[in-house]
Amino acid sequence: MQTIEELLESKNIRVTAMRLLIYKFLANKQIAVTLSDIENAFDKADRTTLYRTIKTFEEKDIVHQIDDGTGITKYALCENGCNCEIETDLHLHFHCNNCNETICLTDHKIPQIKVPEGFVSENVNLVVKGICDKCSGH
Repeated sequence: MQTIEELLESKNIRVTAMRLLIYKFLANKQIAVTLSDIENAFDKADRTTLYRTIKTFEEKDIVHQIDDGTGITKYALCENGCNCEIETDLHLHFHCNNCNETICLTDHKIPQIKVPEGFVSENVNLVVKGICDKCSGH
């Protein structure tokens, strides 16, 4: 199994203490997090460093961005082997209307969506909204 350091190096990301801490923070979360969540967890860190780290992780396919309709961008770690490609790597996201958490449902892939000729897909985002298993009691 690849270490975090090896994963970052394989994506040409320089390993720093802050990058390791942010990666571990995201890995321990079962839900998507906002930049504010990260800032609150690392309140002594420079906000610009946190933002740049997330943007670097996003550009290098370590994390993906989720628009769950709340107006606040959330981030979650990508699966191993994910390249954030529309054809192969997209999965469902579930947003709970009760606890306001957004969860990656990585086992539930979004089928490839054909757009008319001349159209070019750049991003696909499918969010299912409802009540999560914790809030529904199941």
